[in-house]
Amino acid sequence: MISLRIALLSEPGGRKVNEDACGYWSSERLFCAVLADGAGGHGGGDVASRLAVQSLLSSFALTPSESGPDLASLVRQTNQAVLSGQTENTIQAQMHTTIVCLVIDLVDGRTHWAHSGDSRLYWFRDKQLVERTRDHSLVQSLVSAGLLEESKTRGHPKRSVLHSALGRQDAELELASSLFTPMMLGTDAFLLCSDGVWEHVPDDVLESLLTQADTPQSWLAGIGDAIKEATRSAATHDNYTALAVWLDESP
Repeated sequence: MISLRIALLSEPGGRKVNEDACGYWSSERLFCAVLADGAGGHGGGDVASRLAVQSLLSSFALTPSESGPDLASLVRQTNQAVLSGQTENTIQAQMHTTIVCLVIDLVDGRTHWAHSGDSRLYWFRDKQLVERTRDHSLVQSLVSAGLLEESKTRGHPKRSVLHSALGRQDAELELASSLFTPMMLGTDAFLLCSDGVWEHVPDDVLESLLTQADTPQSWLAGIGDAIKEATRSAATHDNYTALAVWLDESP
């Protein structure tokens, strides 16, 4: 059996309302974590993100996924819940939300994930970055096409333009999921986060802070300090949320 250590950081940043939401569900065998970053033309982002987290976890508890494509199907169901929550002439009319999900089998040690939008999953092994999700966004499409350097994405004026998020019609929804179910090792760590984190904390800094941390709580504390330092002179900045999941090596 695998045991996990979990820590959460979620702050409104420079905004009045925190439109990020995060949660997890666990049984004796399975662990499922979800993070969502909501938005809407006139508000309602906090409603969309909470709805997405609650809907995905409820669906997973009833019908757990066994692979990335399975989890993507649950995300597609969650999209229908967000669409059903959109109500004309209310702040929920245009609400939408990103989503990123992680599943770990605590018995066989395998994992899978799925996402839509620009909230990310990072996977570290031996405190080195192994893989991260790729955003459904304009700037990511420019990077993939070789038209923009990865290092220039954070300051790009179109950084927040998404190609996909929950709250769109099913035919327009883009999803991505893991194509394999890797076996976890005792040194593995995962980070689910909203763009309010990675906008200010580059991948190499996340890795460096992980190297310095001895608990998931201290890792997130370092990330929070880095965000505060990066936004010290900013007039305002986005909400930021991060969920750290470490495999527990203690006997």
